[in-house]
Amino acid sequence: MSAHLRYRPDIDGLRAVAVLGVVLFHAGLGVPGGYVGVDVFFVISGFLITSLILKDLDRGTFSMVDFWERRARRIFPALAVVVVTCLLAGWFLMLPFGYLVLAQSAIALTFFASNFQFWRTADYFGPVAEENLLLHTWSLSVEEQFYLIVPVLMAVLYAWRKRALLPWAAGVGVVVSLVLSE
Repeated sequence: MSAHLRYRPDIDGLRAVAVLGVVLFHAGLGVPGGYVGVDVFFVISGFLITSLILKDLDRGTFSMVDFWERRARRIFPALAVVVVTCLLAGWFLMLPFGYLVLAQSAIALTFFASNFQFWRTADYFGPVAEENLLLHTWSLSVEEQFYLIVPVLMAVLYAWRKRALLPWAAGVGVVVSLVLSE
């Protein structure tokens, strides 16, 4: 089992601000930059996960299987409830084309590719976006893609005894990400 990081009230405070911004935005209560809260969550998650992996790698206790098993136990139960509920409700409440879009979204989510699915097919800020019940899962797919790539990269660099390359690899990743986002 991975050693836990010490409790950080500052991180909980940032999480609260992030959640508040997103909730106020979606409630239409005058927070136009509410989506920044999702970005804040990405940064917090990346920091915490990277810190845990580094700690385990330094101790020689990192296990990819254990890492992914912990992520699955944390995410999959709630995700399964949301997806099954949406599919069941959609079956009874949606027209065939709407249900097809929902089913495609659920399939993309199964492969943690919602972000690619919605990038190709949806206008996140468009008027029909609210009708896509799983649109919010794009961020979960991004998070899971991070969980698939970053731990493997870190473990490989550690296995090659190249811990000093981790900051450089992170820097290259940031630059590539920014270039691709443009």
